[in-house]
Amino acid sequence: MLLCGVEDRDAELRAWLRLAATPGMDGLRALALTRHYGSAEAALHATPKFLAAMGLGPRALTALRTPPAMLAASLRWVDAPGRLIVRVGDPDYPPQLLTLSSAPVVLYVRGSVSALAAAQVAVVGSRRPTPAGRETSRAFARCMVQAGLIVTSGLAMGIDAAAHRAALEGGGQSVAVCGTGPDLVYPTGHVALADAIATAGALVSEFPPGTPPLPGNFPQRNRLISGLSLGVVVIEAAERSGSLITARLAGEQGREVFAVPGSIYSPLSRGCHRLIRDGAQLVESADELLRGLQRDLFLAVSPASAQAADGPRISGPPLDSDSKILLNACGFGPVDADILVERTGFSASAVSSMLLLLELNGEIESCAGGRYCRVPKGSSE
Repeated sequence: MLLCGVEDRDAELRAWLRLAATPGMDGLRALALTRHYGSAEAALHATPKFLAAMGLGPRALTALRTPPAMLAASLRWVDAPGRLIVRVGDPDYPPQLLTLSSAPVVLYVRGSVSALAAAQVAVVGSRRPTPAGRETSRAFARCMVQAGLIVTSGLAMGIDAAAHRAALEGGGQSVAVCGTGPDLVYPTGHVALADAIATAGALVSEFPPGTPPLPGNFPQRNRLISGLSLGVVVIEAAERSGSLITARLAGEQGREVFAVPGSIYSPLSRGCHRLIRDGAQLVESADELLRGLQRDLFLAVSPASAQAADGPRISGPPLDSDSKILLNACGFGPVDADILVERTGFSASAVSSMLLLLELNGEIESCAGGRYCRVPKGSSE
């Protein structure tokens, strides 16, 4: 019986990996497909008509019927200790990413998967910073981990690396979002840093093993850096910079955008000054950044304070797995029931029932406009 269970598990994982490799497929489409057909394996046999209704064309149909070459490498990679492939809809899937229209179907995680769902702020900037910029990155990261935040960045040279290292040296956690497959480290000089991040936090990639550091991968991974985070702070960026892409994506995703100003004579200040002109919050210290985060988001990293302010909670019936998925789909901001139906693939009536259960448990509360907000809690499962 155990062997059969393992085979069933591996077959379903293979099916999810095939969904992830399908052109045009994203997490929300994959979730809707698997909900409709009952499993990822069954979804591989989706009809052309159903796929077309989801906006997927003939290339998607061909891909679903043809196992991709990376399957074996992905299964070998996940067999090692400390590695996990997280599928959209899993309780461990970061709830923040369900708010993205292009949420990944699967994530390759090395380290602590729980770190991905925790409150975090991204620090990004120049790969060739000034000494002052490097020290600013370290100072912001140290202050953030002292406040209970996780520091997220892209493992790049310069500002990224300085932020990762300072977070770890301060006894905190860091998350690195990679632009390669999970079996590769780029730049190669950051192998030791990547190992340290995986030990204290997490390395995460949406790219399968063997994916090299192609130029197009990095703008794609930037949406995950911002998507995982409550906000993005940019420290030293030229006018044409990948950091500005991350900041733009953060704004589109409804995340807070912060920029550290610099000298008017420095080319590395121009990107930050442009962001400030476009509406980013000017911050000169990490304390200003923390004050700039919305109160209800910042309470997510101060559960003891939230509990003291709100008093003891009355628990309702225990949550089932679907209710936990719905709770994760709520993300960090106000959301309405229609959006939750789209994110989860559950029916409107099921979402309505589960929302009532979540309210009884004190997990969510009604907001203006018929929307719902998560309630910060002192502990999570």
